[in-house]
Amino acid sequence: MEKPLDVKRAILIAGPTASGKSALALELAQRLGGEIVNADSMQVYRDLRVLTARPSPEDEASVPHHLYGMLPGEERCSAGRWARMAVDALRDIEARGRLPIVVGGTGLYFRALIEGFSPIPSVPDEIRFATRDEVAAAGAGAHALLREADPELAAVIRPSDPQRIARGLEVARATGRPLSQWQKEPARPLLRGGLARIVLAPERELLRERCDRRFEAMFEAGALAEAEALAKLGLPDDVPLMKALGLRPLLGYLSGDIELSAAIREGQAETRRYAKRQETWFRTQMIAWKRVNTQFSESSYGEIFSFIDDLGLTAS
Repeated sequence: MEKPLDVKRAILIAGPTASGKSALALELAQRLGGEIVNADSMQVYRDLRVLTARPSPEDEASVPHHLYGMLPGEERCSAGRWARMAVDALRDIEARGRLPIVVGGTGLYFRALIEGFSPIPSVPDEIRFATRDEVAAAGAGAHALLREADPELAAVIRPSDPQRIARGLEVARATGRPLSQWQKEPARPLLRGGLARIVLAPERELLRERCDRRFEAMFEAGALAEAEALAKLGLPDDVPLMKALGLRPLLGYLSGDIELSAAIREGQAETRRYAKRQETWFRTQMIAWKRVNTQFSESSYGEIFSFIDDLGLTAS
């Protein structure tokens, strides 16, 4: 059994897109001698810096940043894979006497890190690739394959979700045991110790406005050129990076399917819908976390710093 990393101190910051969590992480890192670890499922990829709202090169140069832009777009980064990379980063940061600060909007990443997942064995590449090709070729019929291999899992997965269908099939084929049975095994957390857990929760209307402004700023900063460059790579539609917020509307404009103004509006709408889903997830799944009911700004720093200080995590 993999032994959890027991840290002396670390700060975890979650929040919906456009809530100011990256700015908070940077502020804390600069003031407390910290290093930042990415917990956003899109920002691990190198191809879409602007469209995934990765920290700027200037911010990344001001304090050490880890797990940003480190995978090619064709790869798949599961929550379990990310959590193991994050543990390695946190272990290295703490060994150098620095404060690890984990920040992002992917709730499953945080869950994998501090609650853990069931100990599902890794799937050999040849089985994974063959299964995903089979699912793609089967189309709507792939769900029937899953019903045969793992009826319990098939009952909770939509026929329109090929990625989860393929995952269920590949695990059953690689291990000889249904994924639904593996998921019943006790979870094993990867991180414990002195953890400050913070969720930013701005008022919804403010968040909607910030989402709209953020997408406009992304467009002005070169998001369309990023989308065009990504399209030239010819990535499969089902790889995670192709689900980046606002990417599909921009690709639609580039292919002549919609007007530019409509693409921008749809990109904004996608961002708002995703932020709402994130906010709901954090509210219901992170009940024990410190909830800061505002977007991060200088005025909210005092409340956040006091919370961290009360836990005894501001001094090394």
